[in-house]
Amino acid sequence: MAKQDYKFIDKCVWIEKEKILVIADLHIGYEQGLQEKGAFIPRQQYKITVDELRKVVEKTGRISKIIILGDLKHDFSRNSNQEWGEISSFLYFLYKNCEKIILIKGNHDNFIENITSKKGVDVKDYLIIGENAFIHGDKQYLDILDKKIKRIFIGHLHPAVSIRENAKVERYKCFLVGKWKGKEIVILPSFFPLIEGVDISREDMGEGNLVYSFDLNDFKVFIGDGENVLDFGKLKEIEKD
Repeated sequence: MAKQDYKFIDKCVWIEKEKILVIADLHIGYEQGLQEKGAFIPRQQYKITVDELRKVVEKTGRISKIIILGDLKHDFSRNSNQEWGEISSFLYFLYKNCEKIILIKGNHDNFIENITSKKGVDVKDYLIIGENAFIHGDKQYLDILDKKIKRIFIGHLHPAVSIRENAKVERYKCFLVGKWKGKEIVILPSFFPLIEGVDISREDMGEGNLVYSFDLNDFKVFIGDGENVLDFGKLKEIEKD
């Protein structure tokens, strides 16, 4: 097993040696989709996302590659006006802080190439760099099962856990880290600021959430507060009620 040569910063993974920043599930364009269904919410997601990432970049310094683990956009059926404008601005922001952007295509990223094609973004189904593989999590790729791959970074699940303190229960986005078929699995929380995520401590994940079947109960839970990341032990050890 490869030694842990990465760390968690906010809701990102930072691979310091290669200066790679990994982000998952931004879902830009979410507000327009709700507004078109009659639910009005202010369009604040983009500003919150950029403000949070700016703080991450202050900690990492110059970045070689930013890898987005899918679902950069939200609308399945088209590129909405909000997605066109905000994704273009977002990529411009990223390029001011990195040399290369790679998007692992997620199940929401239909038609994303129409936005990214002239912006120098590499759009891939999956990515392998050395002993590390990067996938969204909704499709299987045989190459990542190669024995040379020691670690797989995954998005798609949007994991969160509920933590009880006396009578108060709060939900927190979390990282999940475990082992599967001799590989280390690192599941990232969504960077999506407007929804807390799927409460894996209370809900049955079933078969359809990730394409690979992991026993998440044996995965360790890490929760960040923007400044520090705390180890909460294995998921099965977290009090459910």
